[in-house]
Parts: sequence; C-alpha cells; structure tokens
Amino acid sequence: MTDFEVPDVEYSRYTNRQLAAIPLAVLAVALLIIAGWYVVTGVPVTPGIDFTGGTELQISASDSPDQIEQTFESQLPYEVDSVVESGDSYIVTIQATEQSEVNEIMNTAEEEGYTVQSAQTRSAAFSTDAQRQALIGVAVAFVGMSVLTFVLFRTFVPSIAIVVSAFSDIMIPVALMNVFGIPLSLGTVAALLMLIGYSVDSDILLNNSILRRRGDFYESTYRARRTGVTMTLTSIVAMVVMTIFSSPLVFGIPLLPDIGLILVFGLTADLMNTYLLNVSLLRYYKYEGVAG
Repeated sequence: MTDFEVPDVEYSRYTNRQLAAIPLAVLAVALLIIAGWYVVTGVPVTPGIDFTGGTELQISASDSPDQIEQTFESQLPYEVDSVVESGDSYIVTIQATEQSEVNEIMNTAEEEGYTVQSAQTRSAAFSTDAQRQALIGVAVAFVGMSVLTFVLFRTFVPSIAIVVSAFSDIMIPVALMNVFGIPLSLGTVAALLMLIGYSVDSDILLNNSILRRRGDFYESTYRARRTGVTMTLTSIVAMVVMTIFSSPLVFGIPLLPDIGLILVFGLTADLMNTYLLNVSLLRYYKYEGVAG
C-alpha cells in the first residue's frame, strides 16, 4: 500500500488572523446566502417533499424531463416540483396530497402514454411533524456535541474552536444546497448529522494532539494533520465515488447523489476549518491566551 504523504505547512509564517481569515470569510458568505434565501423564500433552505407533503410518481416515458414537466403542468392545476431521471424511469414530484388529486395525476399520466410504476404520497400533517422532529434532532445533536466538548476540555478557547468549526461545517453545505438546488429531506438531514460527527472527530484529534500530548506545537499539529487529512480525504473520495455511481447517468439511485454531495461539501469545509481556523485558535490559546 502506498503511504500517503501530507505536505508540511509552515504555520509560523502566518499570523492567527491570517489563518482564520479564509474560513471566517467563507462562513460569512454562507450565512449571507442562507439569510438571503430566507428573505426571498421564507425558509433558510428549500424543503423537499418529506417536509412539505406531496406526491412522488415514478413513471417510464420516452419524453425528456422538461417535456414531462410541461405535460403535467399543462394538464393539471398542481405545481410540479421536480422531474428527476432514475435509471430507465423518472421520479416526478407534484404538490398534491389528497387522494382525489393523486388519482387525477395518475389518470393524466396514463392518458399521456406514461407508465406509472409507483406512487407515494406524504400528507402535509405528517411532513410538518417530520420537519419538527428533524430540526429537533439536529439541534439536540449540536447541543450535545457542544456540551461534551466543554466537558472533555473544560477550557473555553479549545472548546469553542470545535463548536465554531462544527457550526461552519454545517452552514457551508446548507448554503451550497441552496446554490445547487438540493432540497432538504430526511436523507440530507442525516448527512448534516453525519457532518457533526466527522467535524468533532477531526477537531478532537487535533485538540488532543496539541493539548494533551508531548511535543512542540507545530510538531503536534503536523502529527494530527497527517492522520486527520488522510482520513478526511479518504472519506471525500468515497463520497465522490458514491455520488458518481448513484447519479442518473449511472445507476440512478434517488437521494444518494444529494447525500454524497453534501458530505463532500462538508468534509472539504472541515479540512479548511480544522487546519486553519481551529489551529489559529489553539495557537492563540497556547501562546497568547490563558495557557500562554
């Protein structure tokens, strides 16, 4: 097996402000995108059918996605959210939840020559409850991570470094979800929860190496970075492969491409936040803060 070499970075050449500038600027842009999206749409990220309710129709057709969307919108009074290619079929999401509406949609599809393979409907009441539970789950995970971090390190700066990094690792993918048109679903919420775990893992590895092990600050940083970067890059490559092979161009597995993209966004952000922002805060704590 080929040994992966992580290039050394001369942190001593840069001030703490210089190291923190890029990740904080990226976080600020992400927050501006989310705030702007909220002002325009009323929600920080576009919810999918899991949180809005609607009907998901899987059909086989010879038409293109645009033609399918135009056909349904011209024949029905309901809004078509999306038409996604999935292998040899298409998944059509329509804002309709009543059984009479679903029957009308299926009849229209058959009249237009489409073969209906399956139909799944989510009620608005169920979707609202799912949205509330998902938000509670993310909030509990983040708060629990923050509390555990402060219990482990019992000092403000190292603990807040992990919390800020994890917060940024979530906000950046959420902003990119708006940019790339990825709706919020139960699957993408699971991806965001996974990012909290990834972020805490890499940050605690760095903090432990610097604060609790012997060695010079820069030597400890390089030791942790060599392990952490290798782990994160391996995960990024795995997610890229999953995204490609689950895309409509290959196997057409619904939802997996969105999950893979979100994890790629978040893991890439984690590299930046951990080894720039977190390092700058830890160096400040070590030499200029309470520990100095």
